[in-house]
Amino acid sequence: MEGWEGWDDYAPFYDWENPRTLGRRDVPFWRTLAKQAGGPVLELGCGTGRITLPLGRAGVPLVGIDRSGAMLVRARQRVRRARLNDRVRLVRGDIRYLPFAAPGPFALVIAPYGVLQSLLRERDLAWTLRAVHAALEPGGTFGLELVADLPSWKEYRKRVSLTGWRRAVGGAHVTLVESVRQDPSRHLTIFDQEFTERRGPRRRTHRFSLTFRTLTVPQMRRRLEKAGFEITALLGDYRGGPWDPRADVWMILAKKPIRSDRTQAGS
Repeated sequence: MEGWEGWDDYAPFYDWENPRTLGRRDVPFWRTLAKQAGGPVLELGCGTGRITLPLGRAGVPLVGIDRSGAMLVRARQRVRRARLNDRVRLVRGDIRYLPFAAPGPFALVIAPYGVLQSLLRERDLAWTLRAVHAALEPGGTFGLELVADLPSWKEYRKRVSLTGWRRAVGGAHVTLVESVRQDPSRHLTIFDQEFTERRGPRRRTHRFSLTFRTLTVPQMRRRLEKAGFEITALLGDYRGGPWDPRADVWMILAKKPIRSDRTQAGS
């Protein structure tokens, strides 16, 4: 497993499920951060454009990158309908190897809601943090969110999590049956998904799994510092409140120093 498996299968259902779970609670936070950045923004794992579109509408010049072609098809449709093609550019690519020359052009890089936790191997996270550091301009900010305390999710099997009508071509009634598995030895939480679409007497079930790696805020902080970042804030809500291990929201803001230690030593 590399962590990207399942996201193409998830694409048709992401915009149906998300408003019923996370919704738009985090959007104002990212929009404010992006407007304050004063320059271009790079969004890691932009998906179908849940964060991308509000930032583009707010006047933020943005590049979104995602590995899933199926997710990007939907994002491009939304960008086109919103007439944001002059402000938002979408790129299919791997966040471990960002296709931008260093030092990068971005004032801000964001990794919303657990994007980095889809990197299941330590080396993949290290490569991504180095790529983000290179993509930022000196003094630029890296903002990321971790899904809070994944190991506390209790295992369960075949639970009906959501049900309702999904507007699509022809429409369909959708039911999500979900199972959660923990793999403590590899620090992984696996969500087994079954989306069943019902159109009259016809039924079709889509089965796939999404896997996330457990990372605490202190663990991520150490990895960011090792990659050359300076931590500027640990946040426990979307309003800027301080973080503690019991918080429902785990956010980290880090800065790329304007001058590295090597540059300072030679000055």
